[in-house]
Amino acid sequence: MIKKIRGGITAPAGFLAGATSCGIKNPQAARDDLSLIVSETPCSAAATFTTNVVKAAPVRVSREHLKAGKIRAIVLNSGNANACTGEDGLKTARRMATAAAARTGLKANQVLICSTGRIGVPLPIARIEQGLKKIPLGRTHSLKCARSIMTSDTFPKEIACLVETPKGSFRIGGIAKGAGMIDPNMATMLCAVTTDAAIPQAALRKALRASVENSFNRITIDGDMSTNDTVILLANGASGVTPPAEDFQKALDGVTQALARQIVLDGEGVSKFVEIEVVGARSAKDARRAAEAVANSTLVKCAWAGGDPNWGRIMGALGYSGAALREDKTAIFYNDLPIVRNGIAASTPWTKLKAIAARKEFRIKIELALGRFSHTVWTTDLTEEYVRLNLGE
Repeated sequence: MIKKIRGGITAPAGFLAGATSCGIKNPQAARDDLSLIVSETPCSAAATFTTNVVKAAPVRVSREHLKAGKIRAIVLNSGNANACTGEDGLKTARRMATAAAARTGLKANQVLICSTGRIGVPLPIARIEQGLKKIPLGRTHSLKCARSIMTSDTFPKEIACLVETPKGSFRIGGIAKGAGMIDPNMATMLCAVTTDAAIPQAALRKALRASVENSFNRITIDGDMSTNDTVILLANGASGVTPPAEDFQKALDGVTQALARQIVLDGEGVSKFVEIEVVGARSAKDARRAAEAVANSTLVKCAWAGGDPNWGRIMGALGYSGAALREDKTAIFYNDLPIVRNGIAASTPWTKLKAIAARKEFRIKIELALGRFSHTVWTTDLTEEYVRLNLGE
């Protein structure tokens, strides 16, 4: 049984967290922009990172530290990505880990680093080092941490669950940020997940890879991939419970999917949440290609922003997706109402279809009728507000 509880990343036993303001982007600003998550004992750790060839310094350093051994902490900041900052950026990321380690009595290579914000700007490491000296740690600061990593996000994203299994109960919780530059292949966001379950390293990595594939790799807002994407999972075993693999996977999937959904709902300038399901594809790759082509089509997304169920744009996206397609076999549904059958307009009244497209949330199902494979993507519309938010400073 899985039950939602309060507490986010500090709901699992043995985890502390804290956040503070150190003026990373603006020295005059008072908002929290630096946070720290610490386990009281060594953890099994797993992580996935951006597949972008251009990788930020914290991503590169965190990958090094993961190879070193037992991870105990994560330090996170907003306001500056520390990306495209050369050798100085790598030195700064290492100083950030060292400062976090000094605050908690750890070794620097026991700390992972996450940064988000403006690319190409030197990170004000001196302010971060001072901030880490004063950062408070406790069992009630998860929401502050979630707020501290927000950039263009409009609300903090966190979740926690109590999981009861035949072998005993454990807790799992997470926080995430993301609103723009969101696309599959290790979506553009930061996410930290903690659990007090006892999971061996190899099993933890396998579980996280599967969970990311079925959550963060199935969301898209604007088709752009960042340099800093990171998902980290720490398991400290404080509950003393090693749950059945399927029970842990189900709980982890519940956390990552809930956070992924929150990211899409909070997309920059978003007014619609759209689930796209492609069924009957000839291969898994074809199902994914078709779903992502529709999800990322600027024309389709603009139509949704206007409440227009323009199926011609969907057919066009399917046609260039690279997926095997028979136009005369293809069907498209808005929720359960057919808009296309056998590649041509269905008889559903247009007013009913427009009423669905005007909703805040709706589902599009695409039947290719060529095989047995399927794929689902969560996406959004594209509005004038998105453009306004990304005009630059």
